[in-house]
Amino acid sequence: MTDVLLVGGGGREHALAWKLTRSPRLGRLVAAPGNPGIAAHARCEPVRDTAIAELVALARRERPDLVVVGPEAPLAMGLGDQLRAAGFPVFGPSAAAARIESSKAFAKDLMARHGIPTARFATFRDAAAAERYCRGLGAPLVVKADGLAGGKGVIICPTREAAARALALCFDDRAFGESGLTVVVEELLEGEEVSFFALADGAAVLPLAAAQDHKTIFDGDRGPNTGGMGAYSPAPVFDPAMQERVMAEIVRPVIAAMAKEGAPFAGVLFVGLMITREGPKVIEFNCRFGDPECQAILPRLEGDLLTLLEAVAAGQGLPASVAWSPRASVCVVMTSAGYPGVPQTGRPIAGTTEAAALPHVNVFHAGTAMADGALVTAGGRVLGVQALGADVADAVRTAYAAVERIRFEGAHYRRDIGHHALRRLG
Repeated sequence: MTDVLLVGGGGREHALAWKLTRSPRLGRLVAAPGNPGIAAHARCEPVRDTAIAELVALARRERPDLVVVGPEAPLAMGLGDQLRAAGFPVFGPSAAAARIESSKAFAKDLMARHGIPTARFATFRDAAAAERYCRGLGAPLVVKADGLAGGKGVIICPTREAAARALALCFDDRAFGESGLTVVVEELLEGEEVSFFALADGAAVLPLAAAQDHKTIFDGDRGPNTGGMGAYSPAPVFDPAMQERVMAEIVRPVIAAMAKEGAPFAGVLFVGLMITREGPKVIEFNCRFGDPECQAILPRLEGDLLTLLEAVAAGQGLPASVAWSPRASVCVVMTSAGYPGVPQTGRPIAGTTEAAALPHVNVFHAGTAMADGALVTAGGRVLGVQALGADVADAVRTAYAAVERIRFEGAHYRRDIGHHALRRLG
């Protein structure tokens, strides 16, 4: 039996905990910090996922056989390195390898050096130089904070004036703190966006599955970007031929490039793609499962997640393939009023048990807490309501039937999750 310490407390980590408990080889599961949903599967310890020294101390007390790190921030801070130095097998890359997410400038330069298809770009630490490049590049374009920004450091600029405002947000207002003092300016890619995931053990690579996220807050892909308002899997735009092309042109080359440059990548590689007329191009890389893509993908995985994560941590090779359910999965994110700005918290939540009782439905907790014995909102993205169906349309119907059973003051959710797939499938 394998005892596991799971680091994180969001919807992604709830999905990971839920899937890990389906392994017949799982022993104890401890989560730090966890959340009320994760508490149904694991013993939760109140240690923040960025409290590196405390997490290492927790591992020394618990002596897990495997540590699974969910979020990007502790990976970028070197949690995996410190745990491995203390003798613990870890699922999650080193800080050096996590730069593929923690520094967009690093990732773009890596792609440029190794011929991996991506948007034209330049990197700046000076606002005036960035503005000159924007004028030359022409609108629309994208301004990205270099460092981690909780999924909100990417600003799409339809005009040069919007680009100037985005640069001022980064350099003058310091809206993204240190993360925004270096910016990447790049051309806006046109096409259909998709998230693809693969496991790597530093050398071997195993393709997982693709999903499509919905980043903006409002229906019709309008409004400011968020951490993700919902996702579905599989993505019809990403057929087997496209997957093999992405593996050949992007995934295998970037894993080989990281190894060649002395930072072998072992963990899950999240490839944010735009499927353009010229073919797939990288929007960004992430060093962990997506949120909410993870909640959509894992219910389709047929097989033992724990065995896969152990294989990556041990670096002992990966299977050639894994089996996936042909069924479609949809996850609808419910948010607090005020999100993606300052969310209203402390609002009582009702109906989660009723929703989760529906066939083929999971309710994954993200920003929730217990207060005086009641479940309350505790963040911007509150719940991810996931459903399986015979196809995307069926999964959409089931997911929204579950959403309608959940109530809290100010609840917001998009009502068009899956619209790209539904339009493509007719």
